[in-house]
Amino acid sequence: MKLKRKIAILIIILILLIQVIQPTQNRSGGLGDADISMVLDMPKGLHETFVNKCYDCHSNNTRYPWYFHVQPIGWWLAAHIHEGKEHLNFSDWRSYNAKDAEHALEELEEVTEDGSMPLKAYIMLHPDSELTEPEKEAILAWIKTVE
Repeated sequence: MKLKRKIAILIIILILLIQVIQPTQNRSGGLGDADISMVLDMPKGLHETFVNKCYDCHSNNTRYPWYFHVQPIGWWLAAHIHEGKEHLNFSDWRSYNAKDAEHALEELEEVTEDGSMPLKAYIMLHPDSELTEPEKEAILAWIKTVE
């Protein structure tokens, strides 16, 4: 057997084998008592905006696309979700002390204003996740009432 063919077969076998190693999914089964919506008052519809546009990476309840189960894509997505939750986790809002909550709101305001969230790569795969101008305005107006 030629060397190139052996290498191709080895690569195929490795690709198939890594499919067995699936990352842990980020699902808690719903909103808990620590969710931001249980801690802070929000105008009607704002929480739904957060759920639909932000919660996949910034909560304990990610909605996974089919390609999450294809490795190494799933590992990459899991790392992004983990990193997103380190910056802001709407599901654990009650655990934030006053300083951390204030900082999280400042960061939320900043990324809303500059449009850096959701990430462009995420928007490319989920076009409906991009914040509309009215949604941005609602988020920014709400933050001012909380501060």
